[in-house]
Amino acid sequence: TGIMPTTREIQEHFGFSSQTAAISHLRALERKGVIQRQVGKARAVSFTEELDRGPIIDIPLLGSIAAGMAEDLEQSPHDRCISVDTESLGISASAKAFALKVRGDSMIDAHIVEGDCVILEHRQPRARDIVAALIDGETTLKRFLFKNRRPFLKAENSRYPDLIPARELIIQGVMVGLLRHV
Repeated sequence: TGIMPTTREIQEHFGFSSQTAAISHLRALERKGVIQRQVGKARAVSFTEELDRGPIIDIPLLGSIAAGMAEDLEQSPHDRCISVDTESLGISASAKAFALKVRGDSMIDAHIVEGDCVILEHRQPRARDIVAALIDGETTLKRFLFKNRRPFLKAENSRYPDLIPARELIIQGVMVGLLRHV
């Protein structure tokens, strides 16, 4: 509407349990120099400068991916998208990117948890990249590594074994970003 929301409206929009959480977020933005607040006035917030962000692109959410044992990729209709700022991800507006929702806990030591959305780009992986990979007919999200110049996939959870391809290892995308809904 062009009108700054009240702290109660911010609380309701983000699902905070109290107004204090909304106020804390506003204070943090003020400390970072993003906004200025006028003390004692409701809705009296202004941006200190024009927010500098790159082009916004829509990335298709293609389904979910196992971050556990490898399994078939769960596909979903291509009508769902995630809008992202290209500069925040460090990708170009023409990047061939897609998103997948994470299922499982094999990447928890890389701070990727169930329910996260990983954003991946179609490109050649480098050693240590986190990738969506098709390994022997099943898809999984793991770290891409080499041992004796042979590629393999490693979980970021000690409860899971390394995955060494018997027949094939096809990298479907390299992780460039992560979105978490709290």
